[in-house]
Amino acid sequence: MVSRVRVERGESGRRYAVSREYAIPPERAWTVLADTEHWPTWGPTVSAVRPADATVREGLTGEVQVLGGPWVPFEVTAVEGDADEDVRRWTWSVARIPATGHRVERTPDGCRVVFEVPLLAGGYVPVCQRALDVLAAELEG
Repeated sequence: MVSRVRVERGESGRRYAVSREYAIPPERAWTVLADTEHWPTWGPTVSAVRPADATVREGLTGEVQVLGGPWVPFEVTAVEGDADEDVRRWTWSVARIPATGHRVERTPDGCRVVFEVPLLAGGYVPVCQRALDVLAAELEG
């Protein structure tokens, strides 16, 4: 399965939705996306995270090391949904700039992982596509 890119409108305006479907339970995908320990394994631009052993929750703060270089602060700005809902989502800001949203949607055959990218950050779409490929190896492998 290849990734899909479309423009969608949400509460925060229009954005790219970069998605891919996986034949796994949505809880498994959520666990990997929501655990800071896993971020460097699937995020092409994230080399390390402090704290490295946290689960996303609204207000969580820390730092990410970008491409082996500088450490920049992050804050999880929202976490929506829970394990028995069809959609779960978390958003964050990096260096006080709103960044990608992360969404897991239940599908009939498993789940869909969606990265939400602001339109002004369209150059980040290929990075998200790469992350979805890496996630496929980690989640389905």
